[in-house]
Amino acid sequence: MFMWTIDKFVRPEHASGVFEKFYFLAGFGDAVMYVIGAIELIILVGFLLGIKKTFTYGFVLFIHGISTLSSFKQYFSPFEGASLLFFAAWPMLAACYMLYRFRNEDVKYTYSTTLE
Repeated sequence: MFMWTIDKFVRPEHASGVFEKFYFLAGFGDAVMYVIGAIELIILVGFLLGIKKTFTYGFVLFIHGISTLSSFKQYFSPFEGASLLFFAAWPMLAACYMLYRFRNEDVKYTYSTTLE
């Protein structure tokens, strides 16, 4: 997710194209991509540090879930182009779900060890 967030800053036109192709959201300019990227970056840092786990882990699960499901066409033609790479999203989605599900037990190396 971090690389997709950085993409919004480095190549906002590419990120806008991804939004249009996979999420059917068109017309985002560079400024909108910068804002979305900044919000994502803040939340991802919170996720990595274990801050506000219910929100940050839930956000990562939700965003990755949307990303995984929006790529459904690629799953029907796995050997065309780079479509095979999209299958890596499923184990990641399972990991995101497990992190969210067991967020209160995830206390090692996190910012906050108190239950939320």
